[in-house]
Amino acid sequence: MNTLSAITIAPLLPWPWLAGLTMAALAVWSLALLRGARGAWLRLLPLAVLVLALVNPRLITEDRQSLPDIALVMVDDTPSQAIGDRRAQTEAALAQVQDRLARQPGLEVRVERVAGGGGGDDGTRLFTAMDRALADVPRRRLAGVIMITDGRIHDVPTDKGKELGAPLHALITGKRGERDRRLTLTRSPGYALVGKTATLGFKVEDAGGTGNVTVDILVDGQPYVSGTFPANRETSVDVPVRHAGTTVVELSAEAGPGELSLANNRAALGISGVRDRLKVLLISGEPHAGERTWRNLLKADPAVDLVHFTILRPPEKDDRTPIRELALITFPVRELFEEKLGDFDLVVFDRYRRRGVLASAYYQLLTDYVRKGGALLAAVGPEFAEAGGLYDSALGQVLPAEPTGRLINQAVMPTITEMGKRHPVTASLPGGNQWGSWLRQVEVTQQRGSTVLAGADGRPLLILDKVGEGRVAQLLSDTLWLWARGFEGGGPHDELLRRLAHWLMKEPELEEESLAAEIKGDRLEVLRHSLAPPPPDITITRPDGSIVQAPLEDRQDGRATANLTVDQPGLWRVEDGQRTAIAAAGSLAPLENAELTATPDALAPVAETTGGSVRFLGESGVPDLRRVGPDRVAAGRDWAGLVARGEHTITGVRDISLAPALVLLVLVLGGLLAVWRREGR
Repeated sequence: MNTLSAITIAPLLPWPWLAGLTMAALAVWSLALLRGARGAWLRLLPLAVLVLALVNPRLITEDRQSLPDIALVMVDDTPSQAIGDRRAQTEAALAQVQDRLARQPGLEVRVERVAGGGGGDDGTRLFTAMDRALADVPRRRLAGVIMITDGRIHDVPTDKGKELGAPLHALITGKRGERDRRLTLTRSPGYALVGKTATLGFKVEDAGGTGNVTVDILVDGQPYVSGTFPANRETSVDVPVRHAGTTVVELSAEAGPGELSLANNRAALGISGVRDRLKVLLISGEPHAGERTWRNLLKADPAVDLVHFTILRPPEKDDRTPIRELALITFPVRELFEEKLGDFDLVVFDRYRRRGVLASAYYQLLTDYVRKGGALLAAVGPEFAEAGGLYDSALGQVLPAEPTGRLINQAVMPTITEMGKRHPVTASLPGGNQWGSWLRQVEVTQQRGSTVLAGADGRPLLILDKVGEGRVAQLLSDTLWLWARGFEGGGPHDELLRRLAHWLMKEPELEEESLAAEIKGDRLEVLRHSLAPPPPDITITRPDGSIVQAPLEDRQDGRATANLTVDQPGLWRVEDGQRTAIAAAGSLAPLENAELTATPDALAPVAETTGGSVRFLGESGVPDLRRVGPDRVAAGRDWAGLVARGEHTITGVRDISLAPALVLLVLVLGGLLAVWRREGR
C-alpha cells in the first residue's frame, strides 16, 4: 500500500471570472494606495483572503495498491520441437526463465504451452495463442513476451509488434545452419477419370545439395515407381487411377546428409477417381413380364448409359410381316460386338435364345471381353435349359453353371446362403429373408463361382464368379419381377439388382475382398470386408513410424471393424496381411512438417519493432533478464529487458481544504476590523 499527497486547486468560479475580480480588487487597492489612504496596506489582507477562498486550494491524499507487471512465456510444444534435442533445450530454458523471473519483484509470470499439430494443417500458431493468453491483460501492464521455439511459426502478423506495445524476446532451439531435405508437391490433381492417368508434379528441395535423389512412389499402398530424380527441380509423373473413390499416392525421398527428420521427406495426395458414365448393353431375347424390370432399373440410374435391344423376330422367321412394320433399324451386330464391345462396362443377356442372331465368333469375342475385364450378366429362363442354349456356345467357358435340362416349375423361396450372408451383393438385404416366392427356377450343375442365393432344395439361384479380370453372374430364374409387383409381400428387387449390377461393374463399395480406413474426428475407423473370417488383429502404422495392433470385431455379415484414437497428423497405414489401406489425418502434407530447420527469420521483424531480441539457445544460452524503464533499451548482448510499468489501483482518496471557511471568516473579519481601527484614528 502506497500513500501519495498532492495540492490541487478547485476554484469556486471560472478562471476568467476569478482573474477579473482579482484584477478589480487590486485596482481598487492600488487607487487607495496612490491616494495615501490610511490603512491601505491593511486592506490587502481581506482582499487576499477573499481571493484565496475563491481559489479554494485543497490537499488530496491517495491510497494506492501497486499492480504487478505481467510477463508471458510462450512455449512451443508442436511436433517440430521433438526433433533432435530441441525438447530438452526447451525444458531447460523454461526452467531457467521461470527461476530468473521469479526473483523479479512486482512481476507476475504466465506460461502458455502451444501443442498444435493434432490433426489439422494450421502449423505452429504462437501468436494466436498469445492473443488468447493476453485477452484479459491491459497492455499498460504487459512487461514483455518471451517465446521458446524453433522459429517455424506460421501466424506471424506484419503489425503485431506495434500492437504488442512490449518487447518480444525469442529463444530459438536447434542450431544455426541445419540441413534438411524435403519433398513438396507442385502439382496436385484433384480428380481423374477411372481408367486414365493423373499427372502430378513434385520437387525434392535440398538446400546446398545437387545431383539426383531416389524417390519411391506408391499407389494405394502398392509400389508403382522407384527412380532417381534431379534435386531442386520440378518433376512430373503419371499415375494410374484404377477405381472410383480416392486413390492415395505416396512419395518418399531418400534421406540426405545431416537429415533432421524424414517426416518431410514424404508427401501424399488423394486423387478422386470419377467414373465416366457407365455403359450397359442390355439384350432381351424375347418379350416377357420381367423385361421392363431390368430396363427400369438401369434407366433410373443417372450414372448409367443404357443401350437396349430386344430380339423380337429371329432371322429364320418368315411370317410375311411387311418391312415397314418391323424394327426401324437393323440389329447392329458387327458394330456392337466387334467395334464397340470394349466400351461397355456390362453386358446383360435377359432370356436370350440362340437363334442365329449372333454368329459363333461373336460369342468368343464376348468370352474374351469378360476375361480382359468386362462384366456379363445372364438372367435366364426356360430357354437356358434347352439344347443349343448359351452354355453350348463359347460363353460356356465363362458361365459358372451348366444346365441339366430340367425346369423347376413351382414356388421357389429365395434364401441367402452362408456365403451370401458375407457377400456384399446379398448381405443384409432388407426384409431378412422374409420375401415373396418366385415361380420358376432352372436346374444347373455348378462348376465354379459362389452361390449367394439358393432356391428349391438349396439349388443355386444366383451365382457370382470372377473370370480372369472380369466378372460373371448367373440369375437362374426369370420370375424375379414378382417382387416388383408385391407378390406375397414382394422383396428387395431394386436393391438386389442395383448391388448385382454395381458389383459386376467393380464399384469399390461392393468389393467382397476390401480393406478401407477413414478418419472421423479423432478416431481411425477401419472396415474390412471378406468372405473369409477376419484375423484377430490388424496392423496399424502411425505417421511417426510406430506400429500398433488393433483387434477386429466380426459383424458376421462379411464386415469386420476396428477403431483407434488419432493423435498425429499425416498418413495412417492399415494392413490385414493381404491388403493395405491408407487414411489421412488432417492434410496429407501437414504444414507443420513443411520446413523443419530452426530459423530466427520469422520472429526477427517483430522483435526489432518491439525492441526485443532473437538469439539461439545453443549459442548464448538464456540471457540475463532485467527490468527496464518504459523508454529505455530493452535488449543487450547478453541480457533481455522487461518493462517496469508501475501500474496501480487507487483504494482510497482523502480531500482536505487548505482554506477552511471558519479560518477564512476570522481572517476577513480581523482584517476589516484592523482597517476600521486604523482609519478611525
